[in-house]
Amino acid sequence: MSTNQVAPEFIKTDLKEKLEMPSDITDQIDKNDKDKVSVNIEELIDTNTFDQLLDMDDDEDHEFSYSLVVNYFDQAEETFKDMDAALDKKDLPELSRLGHFLKGSSAAIGLKKVKETCEKIQNIGNCQDEIGLKGLDETEAIKKITQILPLVKAEYSEAEEYLKSFYEQETR
Repeated sequence: MSTNQVAPEFIKTDLKEKLEMPSDITDQIDKNDKDKVSVNIEELIDTNTFDQLLDMDDDEDHEFSYSLVVNYFDQAEETFKDMDAALDKKDLPELSRLGHFLKGSSAAIGLKKVKETCEKIQNIGNCQDEIGLKGLDETEAIKKITQILPLVKAEYSEAEEYLKSFYEQETR
């Protein structure tokens, strides 16, 4: 997101409310809420893309966008299982294909970090460096994907937690 773009209202309101609490109240927030405050939304979510997704909702309960996000969660979980299996088999073409697939799904709902890391998996699965410029041998590619796969799962978990929290707050 460029510096002149502004986070959508739901993000600004959510974080503003949490960050403007007096310190004695923030001391009482449990660890999970403190973690949510520290999430850099601009790195995690492409707010323009996510805003466009929300604009497709017919009503205030975000039923349509929520169903797409839940479908993405199911799809991502299954893709991670497939990636683990492909990594066990050292199947680089399959890892590249799965990285490409999850990159597209992540981009469609605006998950920037997950999309970017999946692109790295896609490139490395093609025996190229993370940005797709320099060649890698298969052993080096497997080693890199072994290191990157836990990272993308953590990024996904971070995004999943944020989105679930967003939809819970919107349905109250």
